[in-house]
Amino acid sequence: MKYLITLILVASFVSIVYGFSILEEQMTFAHKCIGFGTVGIFLVAMPLFLLSVSKGKKLKDYMLNEENILKMRDQNTKKSDNQQGKS
Repeated sequence: MKYLITLILVASFVSIVYGFSILEEQMTFAHKCIGFGTVGIFLVAMPLFLLSVSKGKKLKDYMLNEENILKMRDQNTKKSDNQQGKS
């Protein structure tokens, strides 16, 4: 998966650079190359990257709900207590 994402990213960047390099001669084809490169980065490579990175992680741990807010408050009070004790 890592190599596929890298290949898509490189191809997209090459397409964008190529589009800007031929912008003077073939304007419509250059705009298509730039557009396909942008689509490749943001609609193909980025979602694939996010799926591969988040595989096996619980979404519930990253959501801001009442339980997680209480955990954060408890951690902050413990940190402040530890810092006051060291002073």
